[in-house]
Amino acid sequence: MLQVEQLHQYYGGSHILRGLSFDAKVGEVTCLLGRNGVGKTTLLKCLMGLIPAKQGAIKWQGQSIGHFKPHQRVHSGIAYVPQGREIFPRLTVEENLLMGLSRFSAQQAKQVPTFIYELFPVLQEMQQRRGGDLSGGQQQQLAIGRALASNPQLLILDEPTEGIQPSVIKEIGAVIKQLAQRGDMAILLVEQFYDFAAELADQYLVMSRGEIIQQGRGDSMHVDGVRGLVAI
Repeated sequence: MLQVEQLHQYYGGSHILRGLSFDAKVGEVTCLLGRNGVGKTTLLKCLMGLIPAKQGAIKWQGQSIGHFKPHQRVHSGIAYVPQGREIFPRLTVEENLLMGLSRFSAQQAKQVPTFIYELFPVLQEMQQRRGGDLSGGQQQQLAIGRALASNPQLLILDEPTEGIQPSVIKEIGAVIKQLAQRGDMAILLVEQFYDFAAELADQYLVMSRGEIIQQGRGDSMHVDGVRGLVAI
């Protein structure tokens, strides 16, 4: 389980994260919703150690990881798919996926796990194609596949539907659902697309101005009026 307790972060004179506290449980999809500029990506960068939290605690599987560097968090079982995907455009699909195996020994990191190609068959078809030649939706699938190659217990996704065609959004949603049903992974999904989040969420959190202003179970999002809180 991921536990975030009273997390604060500042940028210049601005108080970006204001005492955030929440849990993300294994076997569940926790959806974090909010409009642009409320601090969602800043939170994820704090969770990954890309920027240090000023105050508060981040615990993973009962251990405080606030002092861990990003690669140590990856080694502890956390994978992050950033907004914008950040694949390696000059490397092939297969080479990009092999980069996700960096936390394993050289012997273990020789081959892409077959389950990734089962989840995303298009990646198997395009193994030798350069990442930069893929469509936006295929690049998103590649970024998720690369994260899954590290066999994480926590998968963090930052707006995976952004700029992607509806058919691929549907495929990515089906994969997230499948991963959650396996029961061995916590998934933290940051999303602006309400319908996508509502279909997947076991738990939801709504952020505004650096604070969590509402939270609850996924099946009560409609009744709780969440759409109105995140609509632009």
